[in-house]
Amino acid sequence: MEINPPTKSVEIKEKDLFKAAEKGDSSIFKSLSQDHLTKSLKLRNEDARSLLHVAVSSAHPEVVKLLSAAADESVVNGIDEEGWAPIHSAASIGNLELMEILLSKGANVNVKNDGGRTALHYAASKGWLKIAELLISHGAKINSKDKVGCTPLHRAASTGKSALCELLIEEGAEVDATDRAGQTPLMSAVICQNKEVLSLSFEKPRFKAHAGERHLFIISFTFEITKISSMLLW
Repeated sequence: MEINPPTKSVEIKEKDLFKAAEKGDSSIFKSLSQDHLTKSLKLRNEDARSLLHVAVSSAHPEVVKLLSAAADESVVNGIDEEGWAPIHSAASIGNLELMEILLSKGANVNVKNDGGRTALHYAASKGWLKIAELLISHGAKINSKDKVGCTPLHRAASTGKSALCELLIEEGAEVDATDRAGQTPLMSAVICQNKEVLSLSFEKPRFKAHAGERHLFIISFTFEITKISSMLLW
């Protein structure tokens, strides 16, 4: 009786798997057995990042789908050496498809990295409106503070993301929340001279209702100084 020789499993080096995750080469992951694919999710590179971390930060949805299909929540919410989970990277680069994949696999919207920042902090500072809306719909904490006391609204205000400021305020963000330096989001906008954010204080009734007299005085003063400076330069 003829016996077929055992099939040899293809040996793929760790570095090649990480390279494939970075380049978006899904064929390598498709060639792996389910057991091998599951085991590969436990691998970490020199930055303590998993294959899923790398695929997400490199924006390769097909690879992310393959990896996440074999991943449990401990992998989806795994952190690197700086406390970043894949959801932080998806929020930072503003990739809605990746965010949806991660959330469908149980990604924790409120996980904080070593800086105390959640995915919503990054979506707010980068101005990714759709990402922010999705995170909020999945229970992201609007007033979560990072290690320096900044909320997502602080981040959006300081970087001039007026649409994000509107969204956050409508969803219950505290306009008078202070960071460790005692600054509110509006004060951050004043310091960074973000006129679009400052103008919300006058254009949006709900925003104005939250802003105290001190804020409005500072904003008015800032606008007057800006006008005078423009006249002098002219």
